[in-house]
Amino acid sequence: MKQSRFAKALARTAVVSWRENPTQYDIEALRANIERVGLVIRVRWAIVTALSIFSVIAAYVYAREVPFSQFTRNMTIPALALCFVLGYNTVYQMTYRKVGNVAFLNQAQLMFDIIFTTVLVYYSGGVYSWFSSVYLLFILEGAFILPRKWHVWMLVAFSALLYGLVLGGEYLGWIPHVDLPFVANDLYMHRTYVLVRYLWKVTMYGGAGTIGILMMQRIHDRERELEESSFIDETTGLFNRPYFHRVLSTEIERARRGGRQLAIMTADVDAFAEFNRVFGLDVGDEVLAVLGETLRQVSRDESLDEARELHVACRVGGEEMAIILPQFSGYEGEVAPAGDRALALAEAFRSRAERVRVRGLSVTVSVAVAVFPDDGDTFDTLVDAADQALCQAAIAGGNRVVSASSLELTSGGDDQ
Repeated sequence: MKQSRFAKALARTAVVSWRENPTQYDIEALRANIERVGLVIRVRWAIVTALSIFSVIAAYVYAREVPFSQFTRNMTIPALALCFVLGYNTVYQMTYRKVGNVAFLNQAQLMFDIIFTTVLVYYSGGVYSWFSSVYLLFILEGAFILPRKWHVWMLVAFSALLYGLVLGGEYLGWIPHVDLPFVANDLYMHRTYVLVRYLWKVTMYGGAGTIGILMMQRIHDRERELEESSFIDETTGLFNRPYFHRVLSTEIERARRGGRQLAIMTADVDAFAEFNRVFGLDVGDEVLAVLGETLRQVSRDESLDEARELHVACRVGGEEMAIILPQFSGYEGEVAPAGDRALALAEAFRSRAERVRVRGLSVTVSVAVAVFPDDGDTFDTLVDAADQALCQAAIAGGNRVVSASSLELTSGGDDQ
């Protein structure tokens, strides 16, 4: 019985890399997640160390002001909670590289921390507790570490919920209030005070989440700008030639180790030098920009969501463009062979390019497909095979797709 789309999507969200044969993008995402998990652990060590030092000093002062029986009653569970945090942080420290593929591990860790904070809040006076500010630390930590905005808002909501349960539970008498030796009033039973205090804290938690998200969004945008400025072609918006070399070399080695196929689709604008001579370079650049956007759309049009996210569309020089198509295994076995998918994308691009109009002008493209390892088992031989197929398409009159494997013509029109 096949899995439903919902079941497959749910299973994939549980892990960072869900493919049997992960691509370089899966591995990079996995590495980034492991780094985030490690950062959460290091931040927790810093927070726990500070709390431990504070707890020792505060416990000493506290023990001098209250009877020993009250001291042990109020401090036992917080002490056990602190030991629990030290224990599970040690376990995470020892195992996080092995379990780093769990996508929600960071959220789970931070939610554990929020639960621990709630225990401290309750046993340090509830509505009077100074520890309610610790929620802010974990919300800001989430904003700096978690990859998505809704992850941060989940922490804000979880903090507000648990803090509200403590204040509301004490007010309604569901849980007993923990008396403090330094507080001699019953404001925890005053509805207006409890409500205003809670609303103020929730406002602070939401503010911390908003500030953290905005700051990290700006940092991420800047990082993305710097990264794209190194690898994005200015005219077409596609990845540039150095990025094509980097990705194709990596994917060839990965395909070789995994015993899988890898396809490249390359395309040339027919008679483009003559087009530039007649209409000018500016018009030629406009054509390339439109064709670049068309190629990017085609690379994302594949019906299999798992496949389209891995296609890499590049401008590899002059009017030549390309798509790298890895092959992988999913939950339900192999997808279509890389060569077949590349031929389908090649024909889609050829036919769409034929319909492109820029200032009333049109062009056609010749497209070639080469497959690793059948047509070439190294970077150079694979690219040479694609180039030879492009030459065959041009010799045959252009506006057609050629497979390097057979050099048989599949044209959108009459063969020349």
